[in-house]
Amino acid sequence: AAFLPCVAGIQGIVDAYCQILPQIRLHGPTNFSPITNHVARFAARSLQQGTSAYFILLIITDGEITDVDQTRQVIVNASKLPTSIITVGVGEA
Repeated sequence: AAFLPCVAGIQGIVDAYCQILPQIRLHGPTNFSPITNHVARFAARSLQQGTSAYFILLIITDGEITDVDQTRQVIVNASKLPTSIITVGVGEA
C-alpha cells in the first residue's frame, strides 16, 4: 500500500505512523531541509490556490541535524506559510 503524506486528525497521524514504522530504518545523516522544503511547497501551492488547508510537519528523529543552515533557511521561508513544524527527538542523540 502506498503511504499518503496527508492525513486528517490525530487518528490519521497515528494510523500513518503505524503504517510506515515497519518500513523505516533510522540512520544518518539527519537532513531536515529536504522534507521541510517539500511540505513548504505543498503549503505555498495551497496558499496560491486560496484553499484553507493547513500543514503540520511532524519529524520524529533520533539524530542531530546535519544540515542546520539549510534547515534554518527553509524554516524562515516557511514561517509565512500555513504550516507548523514539530520536531520530536528520540534516543540519545
